[in-house]
Amino acid sequence: MNELSSVALMTEQDRQISEVIAEERPRLRNFIRKRIPNEADVEDLLQEVFYELVEANRLLMPIEHVTGWLFRVARNRITDFFRKKTPQAFSDSEIEDEHGELLQIEDVLPSPDAGPEALYVRSVLLDELEFALDDLPAEQREVFIAHELEGRSFKELSEESGVSINTLLSRKRYAVLHLRERLQTVHDEFLKK
Repeated sequence: MNELSSVALMTEQDRQISEVIAEERPRLRNFIRKRIPNEADVEDLLQEVFYELVEANRLLMPIEHVTGWLFRVARNRITDFFRKKTPQAFSDSEIEDEHGELLQIEDVLPSPDAGPEALYVRSVLLDELEFALDDLPAEQREVFIAHELEGRSFKELSEESGVSINTLLSRKRYAVLHLRERLQTVHDEFLKK
């Protein structure tokens, strides 16, 4: 197959996928919405289902009955959604200090009972952490959040994603370095007074 016919085939496949997505989106959304109360979670799961369709197509996996396949994937994603342990409150999450000792985020934040100024500083620090996480490349952010905040193991993440444990460790390391650098100024400004 020459390069031109390969591009034409990809364009045709993209068109077909777009048609399937447009046609099945309302039914799939309703299917998911009946089982998941939060609209943002519904949309996330819907995107995951369509992502799997695109990936299956990219890997040239034969799918005989696309509609049935999409609903099976949606059902699996819903099951996975409910199997995940209850999300851990951000303030209950653990972090490591520069010596590798485990600290809870509460250990590095001012106490909410220490008055209005401490409450304000606490709020600013949590906001800055959230902004810093948003600045990370998606792959680093996902690994950092999954491992540090959700408590998932690298082995579990590797099996789920197909990415090697060493690559996941490297992504987390870069995330930690970025977060330390990004949050140092805020830390110095508020916590070293």
